[in-house]
Order: sequence, then structure tokens, then C-alpha cells
Amino acid sequence: MTLTSMTGFARAAGAHAPWRWTVELKCVNAKGLDLRLRIPQGFDRIEGEARARLTRALARGTCFATISAQREGATSQARVDALALASIVAAAREAANAAGLAPPTMDGVLAVRGIIEIVEAADDEATLAAACAGALSSLDVAIAALNVARRAEGEALATILNERLSAIAELTQAADDNPARKPEAVRARLAQSVAALMESSRGFDENRLHQEAILLAAKADIREELDRLKTHVAAARALLGEGGPVGRRLDFLAQELGREANTLCAKANDVSLTAQGLELRAQIEQLREQVQNIE
Repeated sequence: MTLTSMTGFARAAGAHAPWRWTVELKCVNAKGLDLRLRIPQGFDRIEGEARARLTRALARGTCFATISAQREGATSQARVDALALASIVAAAREAANAAGLAPPTMDGVLAVRGIIEIVEAADDEATLAAACAGALSSLDVAIAALNVARRAEGEALATILNERLSAIAELTQAADDNPARKPEAVRARLAQSVAALMESSRGFDENRLHQEAILLAAKADIREELDRLKTHVAAARALLGEGGPVGRRLDFLAQELGREANTLCAKANDVSLTAQGLELRAQIEQLREQVQNIE
């Protein structure tokens, strides 16, 4: 399986006289799956099925799905509420007679809200059912196009992630091979520090000082951090090869890589090792930024 991005856009359209419709899908990254569906009036019956199809196709991301429909050649009809009209006319005539005013006119009565209602011509059940089925078919076309776009971007992201992992692996190996980590270099630094302290004061216990120096050297050892960095890089490469919805696991590994790089920087007792640790952190941060887009 290939990697899939969480971002993408797709559009599909269809028609079944007298209806025309358009389906648009837009996806952005998110922690989970969030479907935001908009369906026109009259097509409400397909909402459940539309959500089910989107859920089967997508694992993560916020998906804005919009189905818009237009009825061509639609004719409007005016309906008069006869009962309300008769009631208002009777009341108006009674009030006009009591006040000695002219009787109500038809245009005045018809202007009262609720007397006239404009309604669209209704479709028969078979026509509307066919339009709804067609809209779902267009949704399937849009989903397929969306997945193609998401996979294409996922392949591009996989290339970038492999480059970042290679850089992290090279920096990890460079830190492992750093001359400052050689036993003779560590001994030389410790001897220099001990000599400086002994010259500055005669109150130090030389044996105790040597013991403390050895403990500090042990605490500054980054062997475990280097081993874990290599292990996490190997695991991330395996996930990239596996493909599919692995974004959450990749994000976790990126966090773990960041923790190990931070510890390495904290333990580093040489300027060159610190510089390598800082570059490691920068590469890992770039890796994690890209991982946020993986499904």
C-alpha cells in the first residue's frame, strides 16, 4: 500500500431531467475523521448513505462534502389559502362598516402575509429517487478522484519523509562517530578538568574528585539515545514501506525521535556533538511537520 495524504479536492457532476447536481469534496488534515456534509432540500434521504460511503473511503481528515442541486425548467405555482382569505375579508368588511370606511380591496387583502404561498412544482417519487441515486453515483466518482489526488500527494510526501529519515540517520551515525565520544578524548577532558580544579584549590579530595568525574562521564554517555534514534528511524522506514493509514504511528515516532534528540543535546559535553544534536532536532521537526499531513 502507498501513503495517502489527508488533503485533496475533487468535483463531479451529473444530471437526470429535470435535475442537475454537483458534488464537491475538500479534505484537510485533522486528528481523526470529521465529515461535514451539506445536502440540498429534497435529497435528505441520501445523507446516511453518503456518510457511510465517505466513512468507508476515508480514515482521517476533515472532509467538507457539498452536494448542490438545481431543478431546471422548474415552474412555480401560487396557492391561495381560501379559508384565511374569507376570514380576513369578513373581518375587514365588518371593521370598515363599523368605522364608515370603504370596504377592503382584493389587492390589499392578498397582500396579507400567509394568504398567498408560492410553491415549486413537485416531482413524482420516481423522478426524485432517480436524481438521488444519480447524486450518490456522482459522489462515488468524486470519492475515487479524491483518493487518486490524495495518493499522489502521499507519494510525494513519502519521498520527502524518506529524505528526512536519511538525514536523521546520517546525523545519528555522525554523532556516534564523533571523535569527542572516543574514550581517550573523554579521559583527556576529564583529566584537564581535574587538573584545573586541583590547581585552583588544595581542599579537594583527589580520589573523590576522580570518582565524581567518572560518574559525570557515565551520565554524559549518549549510547542509549543513539541506539533508540536508530531504532525509531528503522521503524519509521518500515511504516513508510507498509503504507496505508499510518499517520498516527509516524507522528508518535517523530515525537520519540524528538525526545531522544533533546536528551542527546542535554547530555552532550562537546561543542561539535551539541551542533549535531541541534541539527538532528531541526531535521526531526521538519519530519514531524510533514507527517501531520499523512492519513
